[in-house]
Amino acid sequence: MPTHRLSWAAHALKQRLGSSRPALAGATLALSAALAAGTAAAVPALVAGPAHAATLDAANPAGNGADHDVKAGSARAATTYGQDVSGYEADHDWKASPAKFGIIKATEGLDFVDPAFARHWAELAKKGIVRGVYHYGHPSNDPVAEADYFLSVVNRQQARPGDLLVLDLETSDGESVQHVNAWAKTWLAHVKEKTGVTPMFYSGWNFADRYGHGLGQYPLWVAYYGIPKGSVTPPADWKTWVIHQYTDTPIDQNVSSLTPDQLRALGRH
Repeated sequence: MPTHRLSWAAHALKQRLGSSRPALAGATLALSAALAAGTAAAVPALVAGPAHAATLDAANPAGNGADHDVKAGSARAATTYGQDVSGYEADHDWKASPAKFGIIKATEGLDFVDPAFARHWAELAKKGIVRGVYHYGHPSNDPVAEADYFLSVVNRQQARPGDLLVLDLETSDGESVQHVNAWAKTWLAHVKEKTGVTPMFYSGWNFADRYGHGLGQYPLWVAYYGIPKGSVTPPADWKTWVIHQYTDTPIDQNVSSLTPDQLRALGRH
């Protein structure tokens, strides 16, 4: 999984295990531009399969590793390049970025605010591209309480039409498939009720396929590495995907099948 989606405790563990990922944050913008323009081949995945979502998932300790039989689908028209970051890329240079959309972390659980959220939010406003904000969910907590906490933090910042709202769900916290699935449905429905926006759902392919049944009404942002960008097959009962996160090297990189205006149509009104 992209390190910025790990909880802070998990990130510290990953650091102790020798990860060099944070040192790469904000680096190699030229490579990002080349990838966005299609002038370079897709970066090979560091591990096979989708993003390393739920690496610490007690119900699935292998996370979204290589042990699956999913095949890449035929590539959709990949029209829009984007990046996503968090506090681990606190100094990311949005001005120099070739991204046409940016999605950033706001909150996690019931009491954590990403320390770079306000800066990233303001920088994206200056750049004028599509922007989105995500909450990292923990199914061991109350979903309504987490949703309300996310909205309380996000609503302190100036909103604009087209802002995307996202649930990032990558861990079961040891809960059952049924519990996690119901938790996601409750969180998503509550945010939709409070804002009038249908939130997006993010996860790695394997996690989404296991826990995401019945969420097809929510736009899908799916992480799957090691395949050509835009060629992922939707998991569970989604019929299509909106964003494909295809690598985290040197930063989380994504491609959307939608134009910027179409992406904005999914956000705040």
